[in-house]
Amino acid sequence: MQVALVHDYLVQGLRGAERVLAVLHGLWPKAPVYTLVYDPEAMGPEFAGWDIRTSFMQRLPGGVKHYQKLIALMPAAIDRLRLGEYDLVISDSSAWAKSAPQREGATHVCYCYSPARFLWHWSEEYVSSLPAGRLARRVARALIPRLRRWDKRTAQRPTHLLAISQIVRERIRRYWERDAEIIHPPVDTGSFLPEDCDEDFYLVVAALNAYKKVDLAIEAFTELGKPLVVIGDGPLRRQIEQRAGPTVKLLGKVSEEELRRYCARCRAFVMPQEEDFGLAPVEAMSAGRPVIAYGGGGALETVLADETGVFFPEQTPASLVAAVQRFETLAFDKTRCRQRALEFDTERFKERFSAYVQSATR
Repeated sequence: MQVALVHDYLVQGLRGAERVLAVLHGLWPKAPVYTLVYDPEAMGPEFAGWDIRTSFMQRLPGGVKHYQKLIALMPAAIDRLRLGEYDLVISDSSAWAKSAPQREGATHVCYCYSPARFLWHWSEEYVSSLPAGRLARRVARALIPRLRRWDKRTAQRPTHLLAISQIVRERIRRYWERDAEIIHPPVDTGSFLPEDCDEDFYLVVAALNAYKKVDLAIEAFTELGKPLVVIGDGPLRRQIEQRAGPTVKLLGKVSEEELRRYCARCRAFVMPQEEDFGLAPVEAMSAGRPVIAYGGGGALETVLADETGVFFPEQTPASLVAAVQRFETLAFDKTRCRQRALEFDTERFKERFSAYVQSATR
């Protein structure tokens, strides 16, 4: 069969979605990858040898650097991808790739991270994040209803839908009125291994933006007076630094080797935000470490209460403080944490995804 892969955009480096794409490309290494825009420098050498084909947005002045400002052009750009020669289209999508048009009679399997957050359940937060008093907010409010209609209509294009978690499956039902099977994303458990060295600090790994709720963890651990290490960077770094107490250390971006070392040595991994799935806490469990997570979203499908971590019910510093205090009264086994993480291993994902595609194409 002729196979094509479709991805939203390749401009932000090796993040969660790009790691999934790399696994899919490993399953179909000869398949070209279609995407709206591609920045070779940002994506690094891992993608250099791929057959990557971009939309007309790539050729626009500033199209790669300022792609986020060209949201009104993205439906037309994805509609015009030329996929007529392919028997099988596999898209991994958080917004646009699922709308890629396959030819009549072809199979299109969409692996959906979520219906576009900025169009549906986070639309108000998205508009509020735009510059205050600027034309951008007015334009966004006018565009969103039209884009929602386009999004729902083109969500009917894939012949098969997969969701990364139960919460994403529920959104697909609510916004697109379709059903989807669940295949959890792949986790590189071979890179996150337990160590014998235990250190007395808690760990947050997240981009420093409003959605990740890192400020919540900062406040909680400043109040507790307990050591917290924060790995990640973003637009709120200065604001978060100003609120951090003496026991909080912000490291910014670190190498993959350093990240693995911190995961393997922390007392627990802390996840204050709600994630659609959440790779980072599973990576921490793979390294033998328990998780303290907000009790919502994907964490409810990965973390086992009182076995591999604890949950806190409200996204408030007080709720997190109480969870940390409760956590310190419990005992957690490294082996059990890792066993749980292995249920989401990359090889298991490959087996499940390949079997699903084989069934779909039959």
